[in-house]
Amino acid sequence: MKAFKGMFIVAVLLGIMILAGCNSKEVDSDGDGKIKIIAAHNQTSPDSPYQAGLLKFKEVAEKQSNGTIEVEVHAGTIGTEESQLVEKLQLGAADVVIVSPGFMTQTGIKEIDLFSAPYLFNSYEHWLKAVDGKVGDKVAQMVNEKSDNSFKVLGYWTAGVRHYYGKKPIHSVEDLQGVSLRTQTSGVVSDFWVTAGAIPSSISWGELYQGLQQDVVDASENAYPFFVQQAHHTTPNGKYITETAHDFTTRFMLINGEKFDQYTEEHQEIILKAAEESVAAEREATLAQEEEYKEKAIAEGAIVNEIDREPFIEVARPILNDFAEEISVEDLLNDIYELDQ
Repeated sequence: MKAFKGMFIVAVLLGIMILAGCNSKEVDSDGDGKIKIIAAHNQTSPDSPYQAGLLKFKEVAEKQSNGTIEVEVHAGTIGTEESQLVEKLQLGAADVVIVSPGFMTQTGIKEIDLFSAPYLFNSYEHWLKAVDGKVGDKVAQMVNEKSDNSFKVLGYWTAGVRHYYGKKPIHSVEDLQGVSLRTQTSGVVSDFWVTAGAIPSSISWGELYQGLQQDVVDASENAYPFFVQQAHHTTPNGKYITETAHDFTTRFMLINGEKFDQYTEEHQEIILKAAEESVAAEREATLAQEEEYKEKAIAEGAIVNEIDREPFIEVARPILNDFAEEISVEDLLNDIYELDQ
């Protein structure tokens, strides 16, 4: 009996050693103390702020590690859909990816969809206070726990501020009555536009230029860099830009938490520092592009107007409150409200 117990203990120890060896091999295949990180986003433009952010991540990680960390950046080359990137993150074919709140909900973390809601934030400063403070900390913990450590938030990126653009300017909520608007056709985003009087349309992004050109839809909404790069402002139904600022967007910089835990403490610290600097670089690039593409749109004939956003916020607020209750994040929403007081 004693011999059997001894053999059993040895077998267990061998199993643990084998598993440990397998885990080490995943992050350091050569056993030379060096690791390779595959970092990816879904934007194919070399001028994308996402690219600027990940190149900064690569620069800092490789420099501070004295070459023991190698970062390979992919700009849409291993997936132009977020679902592809997250699948690769889970399978180990990618190590760091950038995804939106809307996609995160598809992974089963429904609470994150709060970040998709119109007028959740009333200014860029409000957004910064949230994501860089206790709200950001709470969300990161939630993502990690609900994904069972498959996802670890390294930082919060932005994709700019979304505005309305269409065949006519809008000066009040009433001006949206009957306007066919390319936007989400379900969920809290759709609920807001429908309540405001618009008619959501599901025309694809790739077909939107033609849709605006040929009067298939009256309007759309997005951030300056995205719709100006696609020349939507040069179409009859994209000429008038109203700065509704209904969405200060959030993007999640994720790493596989289980794999992160296998790195040495030194490499973990370097990765976190590189992520921090990548966040700053991406935000700076986005802000610069927002101004650059706004000026480009005006120079090319677009007409921009500002509005009183309060009536739009009044439409959004009850929808936002009901949605927060539906997905059980009332406390998180209240934390965000308090930051704007």
